[in-house]
Amino acid sequence: MPGIIPYRRRPARHDAAWDDMIALAYGGLFLAAFLAATVLPGSSEAAFLALQAEGLPVGALVAVATLGNTLGSAVTWALGRFALRWSDRRWFPAGPARLAQGRAWFARWGRWTLLLSWLPVVGDALCLAAGAARMPLPPFLLLVGLGKALRYALLGALGAGLFG
Repeated sequence: MPGIIPYRRRPARHDAAWDDMIALAYGGLFLAAFLAATVLPGSSEAAFLALQAEGLPVGALVAVATLGNTLGSAVTWALGRFALRWSDRRWFPAGPARLAQGRAWFARWGRWTLLLSWLPVVGDALCLAAGAARMPLPPFLLLVGLGKALRYALLGALGAGLFG
């Protein structure tokens, strides 16, 4: 059965076109994960599982998706840090209710809430709240990256159960 990327049928000799296809697959996953972590609507799980189903190494998929998703969250953190003054504008990505929810969680539980920054509704608000609270970037990246790495590792384990 032909797949999106025939990884299991890798050419015996070195093939530049093959390398380009694999690089494009990883680049697409990175972009999907990056955009999914910003305030733009999107998801990276389908891309992750599709590439895993084609046989790409789970460890590499987890690393690429985690990096993209963490850097996307850093963009949201920067919005909270530097652009929150425009939160009353219609084009601002987080509405008052979502922003208030993120601030309340962040105020109550502190920086450890960032381990949950991968959650669909609350994650962006938590990253915005961390930026607004002027949380330094290095611990932000560490906690967000750890949470997102655990999420993708669990997704990889789920995929391994599905695809063998």
